[in-house]
Formats: sequence, structure tokens, C-alpha cells
Amino acid sequence: MPRKSAISRLPAEARTYIEKLLRNDQLTLDEMLADIRARFPAAEPSRSSLHRYQVSLKELTGRMRDIDTVARAVVGELGESPDEKAGALLCQAITTLATHAALSASERDDVSIDEVRKLARAAKDTIAARTLSLKERQAIEQAAREKLQREQAERLDETARAQGMDDAQVRFWREKVLGIQ
Repeated sequence: MPRKSAISRLPAEARTYIEKLLRNDQLTLDEMLADIRARFPAAEPSRSSLHRYQVSLKELTGRMRDIDTVARAVVGELGESPDEKAGALLCQAITTLATHAALSASERDDVSIDEVRKLARAAKDTIAARTLSLKERQAIEQAAREKLQREQAERLDETARAQGMDDAQVRFWREKVLGIQ
């Protein structure tokens, strides 16, 4: 297993500051190193470790932006509420991260049984989350359909009474036109 980066081993305060500098993207690596060393004298990250950390941070933020873009597009098409959007985004993020972890593990020769178990668990949880989300949407659709049918049946009954329709005519409209049994 690869060792932790020099940046990852720094105290949380220094790591947070470095991540802020990298996100702002206003300084060169040398300027960042000078700033980090002035602010945290005990921290001695190398230029190469800072660069590697920058690359991995950009990759992670890029993946998260991609996930967000796709989730917004899908949600825009489906017209879901904000709560459902957050759930869909979370499912997509979990799927992406689990897939990335599985692909990274498959490239290594020294994958442990514990890592395989964790990846299998992540895959199972992701599938369960997607299934639950689908079942919730289907339940909402069913409830909306039933509500619409009740409203249509009530309007049909009111119209039938007002127009003096007989039972055969009402049954025809209810079953053939509205699809209500």
C-alpha cells in the first residue's frame, strides 16, 4: 500500500491552510512553499509533495464538479424536488467514489482481503441506496396517481349528477376514458 503523502501527515491546521492555498490557485508552488514555511515552521513539505497533493486535490474537486453537473442535469430533466436532488447527488457521489476505489485497488497487486470486503460493502450499500431512492420515487408517483384518480372520479360524479347521466354512461367514462376501476 502506498505511504501517506507528506501533506497528509501534517497537522490538520497546516493541511487546511495548504488546501485553501491550492483552492485559491493564486500563488506558484514556490510562493506557496515560502508562505507555508513562514506560517508553519515545523512543516517541511517538499515542492514535489505539494505538487502531488495539488494534482490529487484538483482531481478530486474535478470529479465532484462532474458529479454535481450530472446530478443537476438529471434532476433538471426529471423535475425532482431539492430533497430528492440531494439524495440523487449523494447516490451518484457514493457510486463514483466506490468505482474509483475499486479501479484503484484493481491496479495494485497487494489488495488485502479487508479492502475487498470494504469495497464489496460499499457496492452493496450503493445499490441499496439507489434501490431505496427508486422505490421512494415510485411510491410518490403511485400516491400522486391515486390522488388524481380520486379527484377525477369526484368531478365525474358531480358532472354525471348535473348532466343527468345514467350508470352505464358514468361507467363508460370512468373505465374507458379515465381508466378508473
